[in-house]
Amino acid sequence: MSDNKTIIPPQYDVNAKWDACLDLTVRRFVYSSLGGAFGALLLFRSPVSRWASVAFGAGIGIGSAYTECSQLFGGSPAKLAASKFAETPASQVQVIF
Repeated sequence: MSDNKTIIPPQYDVNAKWDACLDLTVRRFVYSSLGGAFGALLLFRSPVSRWASVAFGAGIGIGSAYTECSQLFGGSPAKLAASKFAETPASQVQVIF
């Protein structure tokens, strides 16, 4: 009995990409939530502030996992807008005291 398995190239293996993405999302969510909880225990006394810190950490974890997963699937992450200010050379800057 011979196995006639076709080998899927890594760039087209969607199941492996989803597995990696879910693993990354869960790990970053848990670690950043724990970091937020630890920081909340050290910095805040109010339970509301502590939960807000945990939620903020969870949001950072999910956001960073989303960015990494979008790169993994070939999409481009959100790009920052270019600066609208012209750069002035240092020789043209006037210092007024």
